[in-house]
Amino acid sequence: MADAAAKAAPQSEPSWRDSVPEATAADLENLLGTGMGAAREQLERNGGFLPFALVVENDGEVRLLTVSPADDGDEFDADSMIHDITELLRQKREEFRAAAIVCDITLTEENSDAIHVAAEHCSGAVFAAVLPYAPNRENGEWEFGDLAADANEPVVWVD
Repeated sequence: MADAAAKAAPQSEPSWRDSVPEATAADLENLLGTGMGAAREQLERNGGFLPFALVVENDGEVRLLTVSPADDGDEFDADSMIHDITELLRQKREEFRAAAIVCDITLTEENSDAIHVAAEHCSGAVFAAVLPYAPNRENGEWEFGDLAADANEPVVWVD
């Protein structure tokens, strides 16, 4: 009887996790969670954040990597910083097994800002997510939307 009930139960849609080894999924999820948490903390503390990277070193240690913005007065070029971070990750990719680039983006269709984390593994697996946010004008705190998966292409382990 239990077999019949199991067969009749609706199957959930396959997850991206089903297509990668457990260790790979764990690395990517670790980078995603750490990246989202660090960006939220900076946003809440400073009202914004500069692009940064996280890596899972070959020994499993997670490390933060940053680059300095070009000295253009009060403005900084986020695209240039992301380019520099990407180049740094490519140059040092033998030292780690997974990497994520964390940046602030604008979701044009939703007319919202969002934290974007694009993670990739040396095995070729990629995963990206966005977390929309907006200031609450009444209490001055940040409100966050729903975390959503996003499309992404590898940028570190490509030649």
